Amino acid sequence: MKDPTDPQYAKDKDFLDWKAFMQKYYPTGDLNDASNAYGYAVSNLVEIVLKQCGDDLTRANIMKQAANLKDIQLPMVIEGIKVNTSPSDYYPLQAVRLARFKGQTWELFGNIITHEGASN
Repeated sequence: MKDPTDPQYAKDKDFLDWKAFMQKYYPTGDLNDASNAYGYAVSNLVEIVLKQCGDDLTRANIMKQAANLKDIQLPMVIEGIKVNTSPSDYYPLQAVRLARFKGQTWELFGNIITHEGASN
């Protein structure tokens, strides 16, 4: 996840969109609480699943669509870390990017690491 308190994201499109969302729908929400950014990312994924369902909002179709997500870049998730699911693997995020603390902010380094090894 992108840390909403990290100044490096202050002009990031995802951050600005999330901030506008918070101001409109949750104005009393704490912009320093990463849980709010996480909830925003998850709610975007739910929206994608529901759109894929079309008019068939049965449990079976929702589960089918949720188990067939391919290369989805969610807002507030570090670029290149994408959601992928399958009928045999429901875990949506299976990659990380390492970061080190540089006194006041986090610095990303290295490639994205997936369960299959480094990529990018």
